[in-house]
Amino acid sequence: MSDYLFPGQTDFYKGKVRDVYTIDDRLLVMIASDRISAFDVILPKPIPNKGQVLNQVAAYMLNATKDICRNWLLETPAPNTSIGTKCVPFKVEMVVRGNLTGHAWRVYSSGKRALCGVTMPDGLKENDYFPQPIITPSTKAAEGHDEDISKEEIIERNIVSQDDYEQLEDLSLKLFARGKELAARQGLILVDTKYEFGKLGNEIILIDEIHTPDSSRYFYADGFEERQAKGEKQKQLSKEFVREWLIENNFMGKEGQQVPEMSDKWISIIRNRYIELYEKLIGEKFIPQTLSDEETRERIVAALKKW
Repeated sequence: MSDYLFPGQTDFYKGKVRDVYTIDDRLLVMIASDRISAFDVILPKPIPNKGQVLNQVAAYMLNATKDICRNWLLETPAPNTSIGTKCVPFKVEMVVRGNLTGHAWRVYSSGKRALCGVTMPDGLKENDYFPQPIITPSTKAAEGHDEDISKEEIIERNIVSQDDYEQLEDLSLKLFARGKELAARQGLILVDTKYEFGKLGNEIILIDEIHTPDSSRYFYADGFEERQAKGEKQKQLSKEFVREWLIENNFMGKEGQQVPEMSDKWISIIRNRYIELYEKLIGEKFIPQTLSDEETRERIVAALKKW
């Protein structure tokens, strides 16, 4: 995928997975590449159609939640591309957790009961439901890892005003409830996810991607209770399997560690898992679309003329 230059372009940012072009300081063109990252490292080989999967899942989920919160998305002119409104982002991510898993479980199993100022109840096992979903925010780091932070610290340090933060909490919980409903229809449990918001004037806008396999964790609902009762691992739908493969091959993004060789067979497995994620989440057959760089550019330029 090449870097483009669009009419009216005022900025360009290359993220780990997405390339973001700013147009007239008013619009964003977000291209989801086929790059894949884990442990804050971009892996050496791309995964065909991954960008299309992420872009289309994000668009579907944004459209399915726009009655709860206005979002940034205006149009998806190409399979891997979204055009939307540029907002001033809040420098926090709202992480909502319905189950005790991942980072929260690592904290809990070390004996601690507080995460981001939220007290977690005693007597829970890994992957158990919390009595109600909790919000464990993190600061949005320009570089390196995001950091856990409490609501009180966010307000005290004036990262977000109290009034805005309370709205972010309310919107995050409503979006999570909708995400759980959408997942349940597909036989899935939305376990945890993150939301990012920005402001347009005085209005809070939902930005970036939501409920995608890169920003969320899903469990299969069928057999969930039985697996919990037996203390077995839950069957999950996320890119966790890529992280597990890296860990098995002694790579966790630390200095001096070498990314393991990605064979064509392994790339094909990852691609098929992403397609499975799409079909399971959306409930529709995935139709791969591969456009040339020139076709993609033409579609984006035509769409920008409208906006």
